[in-house]
Amino acid sequence: MSVAKLHIRIDQERVASFCQERGIRRLSLFGSVLRDDFDAVRSDVDVLAEYEPGALKGLGWDIIDHRETLSLLLGKTVDYCTRLHPLVAGRVRNQLVPIFERP
Repeated sequence: MSVAKLHIRIDQERVASFCQERGIRRLSLFGSVLRDDFDAVRSDVDVLAEYEPGALKGLGWDIIDHRETLSLLLGKTVDYCTRLHPLVAGRVRNQLVPIFERP
């Protein structure tokens, strides 16, 4: 799926700035936002943030600010994760749609 076909609008420039300022090398969406059963009113947006090595060191509770800021950027509540649980990683990795990738 391409970013243009998502059920939400993505401001690519603002997302890129968000990621670059926080050391995120790849930001991907997964879950219901990619499917036709996405509910624009009730559904949240599942996000996987993959950080540059060492970017999370000492971050602590500031990671909550990352989730809240991204929720504002996307206009939806965000379920923000920095790694996938081993029980779902295989299935989820196959459906990730990057909305930012560091060159």
